[in-house]
Amino acid sequence: MKTKKLTRLAVLTAIASVIFIIELQFPDLIPIAGVKAGLANVVTVYTLYAYGLGDVILVTLCRILIGSLFSGNISAVIYSLAGAFFSIAIMAFLRKIVPEKYVWLCSAAGGGFHNTGQTVAAITVMGTAAVVSYLPFLVCSGCIAGIFTGLCAGFALSRKKDLQ
Repeated sequence: MKTKKLTRLAVLTAIASVIFIIELQFPDLIPIAGVKAGLANVVTVYTLYAYGLGDVILVTLCRILIGSLFSGNISAVIYSLAGAFFSIAIMAFLRKIVPEKYVWLCSAAGGGFHNTGQTVAAITVMGTAAVVSYLPFLVCSGCIAGIFTGLCAGFALSRKKDLQ
């Protein structure tokens, strides 16, 4: 990996980490566990479209580890990794068919799948399927948040030449 690309990915990781940590300081929008704006995912979607699958995995893994260390919530790594895996998997698939102009559609699907992945992790960790009752609401809120983050990432992608 060239130094210039590595530096850009490190900056994207730092930006995503800072956004994540700042977002932790805000009160929950809705008093249901798992509902967040997920603003750091703007960087995830941008990185997927601007750099590709391998690079978005690297940036996301680093952000999750850094975020869990700074938040003091190491147990959240399991949920974050599961959500990220599901989200990146669907977005990487959709990236092949969804043009950059409609990145918000890809991001909306990623938001819904992120919450699905977290629910699967919760079922595995808790050993009960009772959390499935939250899934429809979580998927809906994830899609809404995904639309917003996708629109933001789309704006950044449209300015990509200015950022490089």
